[in-house]
Amino acid sequence: MGTAFPAAVTPYLPLIYVHIAAGVVAILTGYATVTVEKGARLHRLFGTIFVLSMLLLAGMATYLAIALLGVLPGQMGNVSAGLLVPYLVGTAWMAVRRKEGTVGRFEKIALAIVLCVSAGFLTLGIIAATSGGKLDGYASYFYFVFAEITALMAGLDLRVVLKGGLTGAARISRHLWRMCFAFFFAAGSFFLGQQKVMPASMHGAWYLYVLALAPLAFMAFWLIRVRIGNRFRSASALSPAE
Repeated sequence: MGTAFPAAVTPYLPLIYVHIAAGVVAILTGYATVTVEKGARLHRLFGTIFVLSMLLLAGMATYLAIALLGVLPGQMGNVSAGLLVPYLVGTAWMAVRRKEGTVGRFEKIALAIVLCVSAGFLTLGIIAATSGGKLDGYASYFYFVFAEITALMAGLDLRVVLKGGLTGAARISRHLWRMCFAFFFAAGSFFLGQQKVMPASMHGAWYLYVLALAPLAFMAFWLIRVRIGNRFRSASALSPAE
């Protein structure tokens, strides 16, 4: 168990520990948020803590990725990924804060941000493809997949802006899938991406995959509930204080 850090990383260890702590809080409150009653006091409490911890996690990750470029592998992709997480939780949070059927400057800025992130992943993918198929430890298809995913998000944002906002189930669906997708990033990054710091007996364990993929299962469950039910079809289903 444990891993050795290069000497150049030592000055950043306090920030790394803050990043880890924020990730633990995000994962715990993420599971709590998706399991309690939607719109209730506990859902709002856990959701608020989840958003704040995800923003802290992403902020630390982005700063560390920039600071450790050339020191640790995989940092160029982490810069783009670090921008993607606050975009996801920010647009998810604003989906239920914004009055139904309206958009504002925030949504337009978010669209610009995700377009930049998509362009960043695409650029890294092209560099990888023309540099032996890999860049910074990742194959070119890794960057291209994320470029496509973020381009799809940009397309959905553009649709919201052009439409002038969302109402009813569509509004709540936007909140749910974006929060759950951000949750998946946190859970997947830890349970699958950090097995090297776990005991050897846990490496490749089936339950780590279950814990990592559970946010996607919760996302599917709640999206189905929203689409086939009547509870979330009015503006009062989730309070703007969500």
